[in-house]
Amino acid sequence: MKQESETLSAQQSLNIIAEMILQAKGKIQRNNFFFLFWGWVIVAANIGMYTLTQLHYGRPYVVWLITIPAWIYTLYKVFTNEKRKASTSHFDRISGWLWMCYGISIFALVFFGFKINYQLNPVILIISAIPTIVSGVILNFKPLIVGGATFWIFSIVCFLVSMETQPLIGAIAILCGYLIPGYLLKAKE
Repeated sequence: MKQESETLSAQQSLNIIAEMILQAKGKIQRNNFFFLFWGWVIVAANIGMYTLTQLHYGRPYVVWLITIPAWIYTLYKVFTNEKRKASTSHFDRISGWLWMCYGISIFALVFFGFKINYQLNPVILIISAIPTIVSGVILNFKPLIVGGATFWIFSIVCFLVSMETQPLIGAIAILCGYLIPGYLLKAKE
């Protein structure tokens, strides 16, 4: 009798783990919005900065101010999503903490960018690979894993080109790393 309940308990544990994984996958798939939203915000900022640089505008980085309302909207969206859902799985918490750590790292880079001569694009691309690949692994979604890996490739390219060209490379990287996988994820949903 005891052995039977242990087997049942082990099976129930596997079922609970499988359900948690499916819940996490569902949440991340529903959150393809963030890949698409931030993908377009960052592409627009990179192309804007590249354009302003080509026009010899004195402060081309001003275009990055569009990320301030984007962050506010993202936080609003996260908090309203949190209120609507009934439960949070372990994978939800891992994913949330991963992306929060990523966001804090980006803020630190932007704030102290002068220390690295504002070589932000290549460094941000290197860091962007990590949460993107991990999200792809959680989802078992290869396009997101490949998209994250392309960030590493484009970061190397950014280090090899002029500062003026880096925003253009950054825009292409975001297209490959966030937008294409984001739309594929949306289609899968």
